[in-house]
Amino acid sequence: MITGALRETGRLFALAAEVSRAVFRRPFQFREFTEQFWFVASVTILPAALVSIPFGAVIALQVGSLTQQLGAQSFTGGASVLAVVQQASPLIVALLIAGAGGSAICADLGSRAIREELDAMEVMGVSPVQRLVVPRVLAAMGVAVLLNGLVSVVGILGGYFFNVVMQGGTPGAYLSSFSALAQLPDLYVSELKALVFGFIAGIVAAYRGLNPRGGPKGVGDAVNQSVVITFLLLFFVNMVMTAVYLQIVPPKGG
Repeated sequence: MITGALRETGRLFALAAEVSRAVFRRPFQFREFTEQFWFVASVTILPAALVSIPFGAVIALQVGSLTQQLGAQSFTGGASVLAVVQQASPLIVALLIAGAGGSAICADLGSRAIREELDAMEVMGVSPVQRLVVPRVLAAMGVAVLLNGLVSVVGILGGYFFNVVMQGGTPGAYLSSFSALAQLPDLYVSELKALVFGFIAGIVAAYRGLNPRGGPKGVGDAVNQSVVITFLLLFFVNMVMTAVYLQIVPPKGG
C-alpha cells in the first residue's frame, strides 16, 4: 500500500512537471484554452458568488461578537475583511474549481481514455498533455485568479451589510479599521493562493482522468477520488502558505 501510494504521488508530480514544461512549447492550443476557460467560469461564477455571501456574513457575525466581548468592536471590519481575503476567498474558489470544474475535467479526460482516444493521439504523434491537459490546467488557474477577486468583493460586501445592519456597527468604523489593519500583500497572497490552488485542482483532475481503472465505473471513481484528493491537498497547502506568509510579511503596524 505504501509503495503504491508513493508511486502514485511520484506520477502526479511527474505530470505536474510535464505540464509546466509543456506550457512553453508550441503550438499553444488557444482555442481549447478559451473553451475550457469559459466552461469552468460558467459553472463556478454563480455558485461562488452565492457561497461567498454566507461566508462573509458568518465571519462578520462571529468576529463582531468576539470583538464586542473584548471591547474592540472598532476593529471588526478589518479583522473580518482580512479573514475573507486571506483565507475564505481562496478556499471557496479552490473548492468550487475542484468540485465543479475539476470533476468535469476528470470525467472528460477519463471518458477519452477508456475510448482509447488518448492512445490514438499518441500513435499520431500528438501529446495528450500538451493538447488537452495544459489548456485545462491554465484555464483552471486563470478562472481561479479572477474568481478570487469576485468572491473577495462579494464576501466583503456581505460582511459589511451584516456588521452594519445586524450588529449596529458604523460604516466609518468598518472602513477605517480595514485600512488600519489590511495591507497590499494580503491581496497578493490571496491571489497567489488562488493561482496555486487552481494549478493543484487542474493537475489532480487531469491525472485521475488520464488514469481511470475499470471502464466507465472507473471514471466515476476517478472523479470522486480527484475531488477528495484535491480537497486534502488544498487545505494542507493553504496551511503551509499561510504559515510562510505570516513569517515573511509582518503585520501592519507591527
